Amino acid sequence: MLKIRLKRCGRKKQTSFKIVVMNNLDKRDGQAIEELGFMNPRTKEKYLNINKINHYLRLGAKPTKTVFDLLNKAKII
Repeated sequence: MLKIRLKRCGRKKQTSFKIVVMNNLDKRDGQAIEELGFMNPRTKEKYLNINKINHYLRLGAKPTKTVFDLLNKAKII
């Protein structure tokens, strides 16, 4: 089953997250199928590739709770 979730990246105590599509059995920092955007919680900067996100949602990918909240704020879902 595909999940749209956050993948941690960045330096220690300066984290940022990539929004990726992964198999739900893979590790959090494992290999992603595709990157859909990024989010930096420290600077509130974020980028979402809406076309790719909608494509994977149509294929049946389920967003995690945090990603679901991000998509709601961006009015994608």
